[in-house]
Amino acid sequence: MRRVITEVCTDNINSALAADRAGADRIELCQALSEGGLTPSPALIRYCCENLKPGVMVLIRPRGGDFLYNEVEFDLIKRDVLYCKESGAGGVVVGFLDKDGNVDKQKLKEIVDLAGGMEVVFHRAFDRCSEWRVALEDIIESGCCRILTSGLHDTAYEGRFLLKEIIESAGDRIAILVGSGVVPGNINDIYNVTGFREVHFSAKHEAVSGMRYIRETIKPIRGQIESSDKEIAQIMDICATL
Repeated sequence: MRRVITEVCTDNINSALAADRAGADRIELCQALSEGGLTPSPALIRYCCENLKPGVMVLIRPRGGDFLYNEVEFDLIKRDVLYCKESGAGGVVVGFLDKDGNVDKQKLKEIVDLAGGMEVVFHRAFDRCSEWRVALEDIIESGCCRILTSGLHDTAYEGRFLLKEIIESAGDRIAILVGSGVVPGNINDIYNVTGFREVHFSAKHEAVSGMRYIRETIKPIRGQIESSDKEIAQIMDICATL
């Protein structure tokens, strides 16, 4: 049986470096995880593609909110995809729905064609689709290589029983990347139900700020939310035994 593939979701350079140090198979690079993840800056994309060992998958999402994009937003998405291609990214992570919760196959196929040799992953817009079995077939038909999903629930633990169905329905036709809320304390429970072969996690914690000076008349700045070397290592150690 092939080993479990690990992907660390990172929204800043320190988290990406932590994933690199830990030997993760891939990173999903984004910004603003508090918004569910947005397209990262060109500088961050370029640096990670040029300097990190894991495969770099870049989230392309021009704004927060839903996944119903107008033509101007879609034009920005296409420009970002081309930039990722020029920068040497391993792939892009996208998701398109129409107003009724169906996969927007036209937009998705256009991105797959534009990506050329890059992988195209359909993200957790899948978890907001109206009919997941139909969406699964549409995504496979469009040429995507993976679907990131939490089983139509807020977390993979909550959606673990439906994740099992999705993985079984997908078979060998497309990879199912299990993610959202995966931590050392629940990864075994998720695996025991689903038998996943790819897992996505962020291992977030609040880093301690190095600032000595704190102005008393204004609310202190919180420490940067970063991926924890220790938690990444814990999850990867567990995955090595699955």
